[in-house]
Amino acid sequence: MNLNRLWLLLTMSLLLFACTEKQTTEKTRPNILFCIADDATYKHMGAYGCDWVNTPAFDKIAQQGILFANAYTPNAKCAPSRSCIVTGRNSWQLEEAGNHWSYFPVKFKTYAETLEENGYFVGYTAKGVAPVVAKTETGENRLLLGKAYNSERCTPPTSQISNIDYAANFEKFLKEKPGDQPFCFWYGGMEPHRRYEYGSGIAKGNKNPEDVDEVFPFWPDKESTRTDMLDYAFEIEYFDTHLGKMLAVLEEQGLLDNTLIVVTSDNGMPFPRVKGQAYEYSNHLPMAVMWKEGIKKPGRVVEDFVSFIDFAPTFLEVAGIEQEASQMQAIQGESLTDLLYNKRNSQKRDYVLIGKERHDVGRPDDVGYPIRGIRKGDYLFLHNYKTDRWPSGNPETGYLNCDGGATKSQILADRREAGSNQFWNYCFGKRPEREIYNVKNDPDCIVNLINEPSLQPLILELENQLVTELTKQQDPRMLGKGDIFDRYLYSYKADVDFYNRFMRGEEVNAGWVNKSDFESQEQMEIILKNISATN
Repeated sequence: MNLNRLWLLLTMSLLLFACTEKQTTEKTRPNILFCIADDATYKHMGAYGCDWVNTPAFDKIAQQGILFANAYTPNAKCAPSRSCIVTGRNSWQLEEAGNHWSYFPVKFKTYAETLEENGYFVGYTAKGVAPVVAKTETGENRLLLGKAYNSERCTPPTSQISNIDYAANFEKFLKEKPGDQPFCFWYGGMEPHRRYEYGSGIAKGNKNPEDVDEVFPFWPDKESTRTDMLDYAFEIEYFDTHLGKMLAVLEEQGLLDNTLIVVTSDNGMPFPRVKGQAYEYSNHLPMAVMWKEGIKKPGRVVEDFVSFIDFAPTFLEVAGIEQEASQMQAIQGESLTDLLYNKRNSQKRDYVLIGKERHDVGRPDDVGYPIRGIRKGDYLFLHNYKTDRWPSGNPETGYLNCDGGATKSQILADRREAGSNQFWNYCFGKRPEREIYNVKNDPDCIVNLINEPSLQPLILELENQLVTELTKQQDPRMLGKGDIFDRYLYSYKADVDFYNRFMRGEEVNAGWVNKSDFESQEQMEIILKNISATN
């Protein structure tokens, strides 16, 4: 009897220990809140020194966590950038998903799908991995980020801001979360994506055009441009307001301390020469991270180069999931936990790679504008592979890789009405095969130093490193197969073969640009004449 009783007590103790250990593990695995604005350049958050855009929630996260000074997306467009985030792979490693409006390949599993399989409660609100079409092998809609939470609505401050109540949907998600189960939530704000309610920054945000301390030198410094920038600022502030509400909800529910919060944007601001391009303001994005129970020495500014492909391996590691066991395709990024835990003082990566293929249609046969680049030290080196093509899309089809807005309209009007080509050339003109910029001295990327004699050894070094790294990554562009990106189908069927259909006289949808963005035959003749005269 005594032996039986002893055995019973021992068995019960082991079971109790196992249960306690499981609960402890579940509680110590951090929650993950990933917050992504839609089209915001890094300079326009308060923590980076901007005083005409008010972002107290972002700034709080930076102050109580880490502010990253050099965070870059590999591809400065919504869908490919987001695809990089969820897979941990560069866009040129993602087949169709390297393009905008792609058919997301079944083979590429996301970190959210992996976390859900490993005990996390997963969901998102508003804009997820988009715009893509994602199906399972059996043709069913695929939940790349878990269940969508969009039912809660609000009255937005402008006619162009989404009426999805992001914070309320997050709160609803938390109410559905079972017990102590850790969660992974994606807050995909739709701001400051265009369109804007023109003048809302002034009329509703109490801003003044004189508040803007810097109009980039590739745009005309006019009232319309400044008003456009203030409308953009007002929408960033709206995104930040909901971020602040989410922080408050976490604190109220006792979840804040063990939640890893990452705040960033998918690409730069939706203005000419920024979004959809490959210059500094295109790919260099805001990033702040807070995790009270995990980050060591909060309040730091990290200068290391980090890439969006680093998010997925970071989330897997803090969740205790081995990459080999995740069944995800090989991850190219590196976990950021050493930076979070302050385990090293020197840089692990001193460069990032960037590039693009096809974004929006608008060129003959739906071809893209392929670029590859490397950002290292003080320099940005770019290789443009198809210099006969228009970087922002063909003029006669409205420069479709540049969203319509007041700044774009001003630049086009200045060229048409006053013959002013300077800003048009910066934003829409054709480019040389190779470009290099000293980003420290010229963050606007205006002065191409490619012919500077003293830089030739550096240019050769950067170009060789770029080719070597991309070849290792099996980039089709390096293997003589780059045109495959032009053959992948554009998944928004209404706009497939846009250029050819438009030129045949068909009325094709182009809701993201203005009708006035399309150049007439007369204007095309002037543009081509000016290009010939310049060459």
